[in-house]
Amino acid sequence: MAWFEKENGPEKTTSSRTVRTEGLWIKCDVCRSTIWKKDLEANAMVCPKCNFHFKIDARNRLALLFDDQHWEEFDTDLRSTDALGFVDLRPYRERLEQAESETGLKDAVICAEGKLKGRAVVAAVMEYRFIGGSMGAVVGEKITRAIERAHDKQQPFIVVSASGGARMMEGAVSLMQLAKISSALVKLVEERLPYISVLTDPTTGGVTASYAMLGDLNIAEPGALIGFAGPRVIEQTIRQKLPKGFQRSEFLLEHGMLDAVVSRSELKEFLAQAFDFFCGPIE
Repeated sequence: MAWFEKENGPEKTTSSRTVRTEGLWIKCDVCRSTIWKKDLEANAMVCPKCNFHFKIDARNRLALLFDDQHWEEFDTDLRSTDALGFVDLRPYRERLEQAESETGLKDAVICAEGKLKGRAVVAAVMEYRFIGGSMGAVVGEKITRAIERAHDKQQPFIVVSASGGARMMEGAVSLMQLAKISSALVKLVEERLPYISVLTDPTTGGVTASYAMLGDLNIAEPGALIGFAGPRVIEQTIRQKLPKGFQRSEFLLEHGMLDAVVSRSELKEFLAQAFDFFCGPIE
């Protein structure tokens, strides 16, 4: 009995002495290296050994782009509604409530303006954690308003895409956003205001089929999955094995679908130089 009591009794004491390391280390999906989380965060969530780019949320993306990590967010009051009363495995309304709770956002994009290397710009950055970064009526409206703001203020425009495509829970309304945003971009063309599209992992579906590939420059992060339909769907349709690296950013660059593949640490400088080219140096 003494042995039994010892085995079960001091459990609390033992657990209190245990050093908790859960969540302090992250394993790279590519090279399988174990990385200290703080070192990874200091390196903008890029593996220091193999350059694998981990996904980052919209707020961290904005902090990397804007000077002094300062920006002014706008159109924060827009929120998706369940107009169709859509239900698949779960009611759409429940999915929206969960996504809002987990991300602190009202939909899958943050629109903001700030300064990038001293130049005032407008940016729309998608949040993949909000229902896969899917594009519904609110995402379409917010990006359209961001384009109009860039037009009215005569500022360059950036979109950072991370999306699974149009939001099926909103039916045809989500598909209408492709044309809505694309037509709004014409205003920037008419004013000769540059629009740079940054594609991250993943950028697929209706987002790829519209504004993500309509930039004056289309650039992507290394290793990003970019395409309309997924590789599995394509293979099942054409009944052929796809080439290695198909739909990854390097493959698309090689085949003329992208203008550049830019590492996260170099993105801000690349954008600043591109805007200097398009708009002239800041006076």
